[in-house]
Order: sequence, then C-alpha cells, then structure tokens
Amino acid sequence: MNFASQLLGWFAHAGRKTLPWQQELNPYRVWVSEIMLQQTQVNTVIPYYQRFMHRFPNIETLARAPVDEVLKFWAGLGYYARGRNLHKTAQLIVREFQGEFPKTAEILKSFPGIGASTAHAILAIAYGQRLPILDGNVKRVLTRFKGITEYPGLPKTEKALWTYAESLLPESHMPAYTQAIMDLGAMICTQKNPSCLLCPISAGCYAFIHQMTERIPQAKPKRAYPHKQQICLVLYNPEAQVVFLEQRPPSGIWGGLQVPLFFDDEAQLTSWAQQQNLSLDSAKNLPLRVHKFTHFQLNFQPRLQMINTFHHATLKPCSLNDLSNLALPAPVKTLLQDLKYV
Repeated sequence: MNFASQLLGWFAHAGRKTLPWQQELNPYRVWVSEIMLQQTQVNTVIPYYQRFMHRFPNIETLARAPVDEVLKFWAGLGYYARGRNLHKTAQLIVREFQGEFPKTAEILKSFPGIGASTAHAILAIAYGQRLPILDGNVKRVLTRFKGITEYPGLPKTEKALWTYAESLLPESHMPAYTQAIMDLGAMICTQKNPSCLLCPISAGCYAFIHQMTERIPQAKPKRAYPHKQQICLVLYNPEAQVVFLEQRPPSGIWGGLQVPLFFDDEAQLTSWAQQQNLSLDSAKNLPLRVHKFTHFQLNFQPRLQMINTFHHATLKPCSLNDLSNLALPAPVKTLLQDLKYV
C-alpha cells in the first residue's frame, strides 16, 4: 500500500469525523474553521467556532455585520488580524462573486488572510479538488517521513515540501485525505512524544526508522524575544461599575478592540494627564500583567484611578456588567473582571 492508501485506511477507523466544521460541509464553514485553526488548537477553537457560526451562519450574514461585532465574537482567539481579514474577505466574495466561493486557488489566495495552504484546504475539502496542503502539522509529518533535516520554514525547503506533498496525493477521496493528513499530525505525529507505534506510515518513515523523531523537524532558529513595558491606565467609577475604554485603530496589536489607555512610560502618562487636567495623585498600582504575543512579551502595569466621570473624544464609558458584549483582548477582559475584587 502507498502513503495515501495507508493514511486513508487509518482515517476510516481512527480519524476525527465529528468536529463541528465537518458537519453540513460547505466552503464557508471550511474557510472559517481553517482561519480559526491557524496557530490555535482544535479544542480551543471549537466553542469559538460554534458561537461564531450561530451568529454568522453564512457568508452574507458575516459580510453585513459591523466589524466591531465580528471582533467581539473573535475576542479571546488572538491574532485579531485573522478576524478582520475574515470580515474583509466575506465582503469581497459577496460583492464580487455573489457570495459563491471561487473554485480556483489563485483567486482565493488574492483575498486577505488566505494563503496557499488555506486556499488548497478549502478547495480540497469542500470541492474535492486534488491539491496539497502544507500547514504546520503536515510539514511535521512530511519532514519526518522524508527525513528532511533542514528547517522547513526555509523557502527552498518549503518549495521542496510542496512538491513532495503533491506527489503523495491520491487520485480521489481528497476531502478525507486532507483531513487525514492534518489529523495524523495533530493526533499521532505530534511535536513531542509522537505515537509512532500507532502511526499507519511508520514502516516507511525515515525519522522513525533512524530514531530521529525528536530532531525532525528542525526547530526554528531562535531569535531574541523582546519584552515591552507599558502602563495601563484604568479609569474606573466603582459606584456606577463603569470603566472608560477606547477603540484601537484597525491595524496593529489588538486592532479594532476596546482597551484602557496604554502608555510607554511615566513621562508619557503624566503628559497626557496634564493635558486632560486629570490628577492621578490617588492612583494605585494593581498586580503586574504579562501577555505573550508571537514576537514579544508585553508586561503591563495596570494603574487604577477612581473617577466619577470623564469626558474625552475617544474614551467611552463601558459597564463592567456588559463585558461579554464588548470586543476585548483576553488579558484586558481578565483585568476588568478582577476590578470587582479591588
């Protein structure tokens, strides 16, 4: 049996077939799941996906919704550009293609947030097209099976992996095969402690045969992971249970979400407060918060200032009893929830 046959045989009895996006299969549901699953574990995605699909059951509903509402349902998943790109792409497909997903990879790749692997996954799973995918799980499976010792993120290595992935494709059963190779990476060929004895392709796997599964794939070369320090000013009316928040610009960290004010240092905070004729003499520090992004760690010092009212062009009063209806980054939501214990 060849690679694809062995994989399909394993998937028939051991693969995942009850995930929410596998029910009522269509390109819209596949697309949303693929975007959510980028750099996010399946178990984390499932409840977000279910809430998202309940609110936005089809691409027309998503396209018509305000981006703020889309981000509210995305809040907590992280990598918020994915949510903004999802909304932009929905609008483009509704406007230019009458809500029908194009059936060519080149057109799909022209949309915000859809790369080659995501485009191929949509077309293979929803339309049965014979196209390879190359997400992180698949890269790990192929580098181990083929014995590729170079870092798979290198352009030359990635190009070779695309060619290799295409050479392994079956002639048919593409939806099952695509899900199978993703499942194999997620369930069996895991990054650490892979379950090689349960793997349907281990007999031909270079890394297994040569006891190199812990060394393949090669880890990404480490770069310095910077730490950024900021002060987070929380203006809070405890009697009314109201906190003052502003909406971030669409691009950048936490783009489009609602947050308290952040300052790079004491001088910047002091200058802003003086411009607002706002005294911070009674402000107190809350416990330091740490949040890790992909490329840096944010250490932010919440500073709580009790206030009765405040008028500002960009800061709006928001009720602590209505946090679930606000588009908040996860660390900010946790911070605001903890105010009730202050």
